[in-house]
Amino acid sequence: MDRRIAKTRQSIFEAFIELMGEKSFEKITINEIAERANVNRGTVYLHFTDKYNLLDQCIETYLHLLEESCMPDGALNRVPSKKLLLSTFEFLEQNAAIYSVLISGQGVPVFRNRMMEMTKQGVEQYIKESDLNPGVNEEVMVQFLSVGITGLLEWWMVHSMPCKPEEMVDQVLLLLASLERGLTVQGNPLFSLPSLHP
Repeated sequence: MDRRIAKTRQSIFEAFIELMGEKSFEKITINEIAERANVNRGTVYLHFTDKYNLLDQCIETYLHLLEESCMPDGALNRVPSKKLLLSTFEFLEQNAAIYSVLISGQGVPVFRNRMMEMTKQGVEQYIKESDLNPGVNEEVMVQFLSVGITGLLEWWMVHSMPCKPEEMVDQVLLLLASLERGLTVQGNPLFSLPSLHP
């Protein structure tokens, strides 16, 4: 992509995200986006058909950047889990102004839902490749872990990152180690997870 085109698109994305941090998506207009991005209205329409198309492309772009940064070659199984988690938290910390707005949604949960789908694919892949048979329905486990991981990332971002990335990784690994040892219900193991330590 031409560098000038990429720079213009980036300016529009950034203006759009800033506005999403100030008001609901439905109240944002193309005129406001153009003014904030310091381009004319026609330039916005040159790149995007409408604000819904802009939202879709914005989400795709930032999800791709997150995935690219945190999962080299898309290979979850070849990246040690601690390194993967730390990369994710560090990337989100470095880009907090963008991702905290996107994940909180201002009435548009699309980014959060897509991020959870991305997390779900990673969890499914890990469970299959680890030959996990915990005695719990695999779909239930995938959903449980996906919702938990996504919710934790959202909490951390929305609450201005109260812990450093390293601390968050340690806490996540402690939680997963607790599950690994097996939760119990009336003295019986509920389920356990394979080791996620590097």
